[in-house]
Amino acid sequence: MRHDRLAVLTALETQGVAPVFYHPDPQVCLNVIRACARGGAPVIEFTNRGDFACDLFGDIARELQKTDPHIILGIGSVVDAGTASLYLNRGARFVVSPCLIPEVARVCNRRMTACFPGCGSVTEIGEAHELGCEIVKLFPGASVGGPDFVKAVMAPMPWTKIMPTGGVDPDAASIAKWFGAGIVAAGMGSKLVTDAAVNAGDWVGIEANVRQTVDAIAAFRAKQ
Repeated sequence: MRHDRLAVLTALETQGVAPVFYHPDPQVCLNVIRACARGGAPVIEFTNRGDFACDLFGDIARELQKTDPHIILGIGSVVDAGTASLYLNRGARFVVSPCLIPEVARVCNRRMTACFPGCGSVTEIGEAHELGCEIVKLFPGASVGGPDFVKAVMAPMPWTKIMPTGGVDPDAASIAKWFGAGIVAAGMGSKLVTDAAVNAGDWVGIEANVRQTVDAIAAFRAKQ
């Protein structure tokens, strides 16, 4: 199954939460990713962390394409065009950056692949739009102004699609605050996929936590 850019964007907005995850053991990675997908979040951001991370990603992506073709695996923490290309060649279906790097966006556009650059100002968000980025990653979400910043941006630029990472918790109050401000999705890491659950091999617990978060986002949206 080939997930094109529009399919990726639609799936991410639909589930509302992007699990952000890394582990050096490929079997642990596969268990966590499959648990997230069973919990209603098949779009998952794997983190580019450390030596040989792209080889690990390639092994995982190859396996998932055989066994779980509905899962949409992307790569995060990409800060240069060369790294983006390495992951695109290993099956990454989207690329996330902590900062706005025009060369990364251009590489992704050449391959018609979604790119979510990290932005911390209205100027950077405008530049990301100019580079063809449909969704911008607000990073670090809480530190650059939180939901109030999102509301302020949406007033003059209502077409903006914002996905914060950092500051959004998997609970109803945090979800209401952020999604009420106008975000389309949120990246969540260790608060969603906890270290305790990973270390215990509690894949059922991870699935339940993701399902609860996806359902909470859907419930909030239904009330709007």
